Amino acid sequence: MPKNPSIKCSIKPCKHHSSGEDYCTLQEIQVGTHEANPKKIECTDCESFVLS
Repeated sequence: MPKNPSIKCSIKPCKHHSSGEDYCTLQEIQVGTHEANPKKIECTDCESFVLS
């Protein structure tokens, strides 16, 4: 699939990672959190991640 230049991503083991470039191939992603009151970047998650 072609990269989406609007979504940068460095998670290479993801099924949606654009091979060779740090971009996602999805048209949109879902971002969420695993915390009740997130205050740091580490509290956010890409909920569109799928292990390849």
